[in-house]
Amino acid sequence: MKRFADLSEQEILALAISNEDEDSRIYRGFAEGLRGSFPASAKVFDEMADEEGRHRSMLFDLYRNKFGEYLPLIRRQDVKGFIPKRPLWLVRPLPIDEVRKFTETMEYEAERFYRKSAETTRDASVRQLLIELAETEAQHESLAQRLEQKILTPDVRAGEAETERRMFVLQYVQPGLAGLMDGSVSTLAPLFAAAFATHHPFETFLVGLAASVGAGISMAFAEALSDDGSLTGRGTPWVRGAITGLMTAVGGLGHTLPYLIPDFWTATAIAIAVVVIELAVISWIRHRYMDTPLLSAAFQVMVGGALVFLAGILIGSS
Repeated sequence: MKRFADLSEQEILALAISNEDEDSRIYRGFAEGLRGSFPASAKVFDEMADEEGRHRSMLFDLYRNKFGEYLPLIRRQDVKGFIPKRPLWLVRPLPIDEVRKFTETMEYEAERFYRKSAETTRDASVRQLLIELAETEAQHESLAQRLEQKILTPDVRAGEAETERRMFVLQYVQPGLAGLMDGSVSTLAPLFAAAFATHHPFETFLVGLAASVGAGISMAFAEALSDDGSLTGRGTPWVRGAITGLMTAVGGLGHTLPYLIPDFWTATAIAIAVVVIELAVISWIRHRYMDTPLLSAAFQVMVGGALVFLAGILIGSS
């Protein structure tokens, strides 16, 4: 890598041209990534990309007048001092709040680069353009705000917020809820059957541990292989699978861990209390994110859980 202080004026201009071209393509990538779900925000980034394209043209016209047609290949990663960028523009679906924060960092870095470059160059015309670009980059945040005020009206913002909420539910809440329900309910029967069949807490713990881990692995693969998310918008399969598998295991381990207590009846009482808490949490999540009436959600979950719990006790006591 080359030190910034060692760059010639030609290399500084070439680097500035490269940066503007890269920033324009990043904005275009954000626009394409947001266009399907957030078309108004995509339009904002389209206009930001056009602005960066105009900056590149200004820089290249000055470069051509000073140094001719040959443009050396020099990029951010070739110079010390630039912060490596995480390729957020390649992520699908794009997290819109992270995109906006990423954009603010880009503009701040560009302003600092132009001001530092203006301090090192001796050519008056080059220095003047760099200072103008620094001032422009400093104003980009207000430009973005003006574009958002013009394009992202309150109704559009409300629509995008609702879209973002639906995507969050599809990609994270639903897989997690499915796993938590499966882990909390499906492991009740084997756990309490083992408990009342043996009256040995540690053996019961081993059964519950095996059931929880096994169910977690099974649910993870089932969710990951269900669809690739390209049509349903449910996100990448490996993320959904990991969330579902983890929450399945957590749901089962919650009422399994009390059986590490040596006293059987104490462990069983705590496990039952944990089951009630788990079912209440599931009911609240269904009410909060699935728009299910709270009483209806609680009734459905509690009745199902109670039936599985009683089946385990009856089988274990027979």
